[in-house]
Amino acid sequence: MSLFDSIKGSLGGVLGSTAAAALPGIIERVYPGGLQGVLNQLSQSGYGKQVNSWLGRGENQPITTDDLRNALNDPHTREIADKLGIPYDQVLDVLAKVLPQAVDQHSPDGQLQPPAPESGHAT
Repeated sequence: MSLFDSIKGSLGGVLGSTAAAALPGIIERVYPGGLQGVLNQLSQSGYGKQVNSWLGRGENQPITTDDLRNALNDPHTREIADKLGIPYDQVLDVLAKVLPQAVDQHSPDGQLQPPAPESGHAT
């Protein structure tokens, strides 16, 4: 299962299937560096301990909506919300819920695996 599939599955009930399916692709297109760019921004904003816990072995440290607001209060994150047609705070809430587990699942060697190309069918 790809990172995108994991995020889509986690978001389905929160955003609805259409928005959930769109979020990973929007992050990759809108946010500089895609999901890795989001993790870099979080680390540079003082949340490296959380990011490292998601990438490493052991328990994932949580991140709050307020933490994300502090780190990702930028036009790119707001564009993600605009493209999904949802409030900015809802995007942050969703990311707070899904990022730790999604990153953890897709960093078996301590580094985020590049997203698999979307092919339109399950892998």
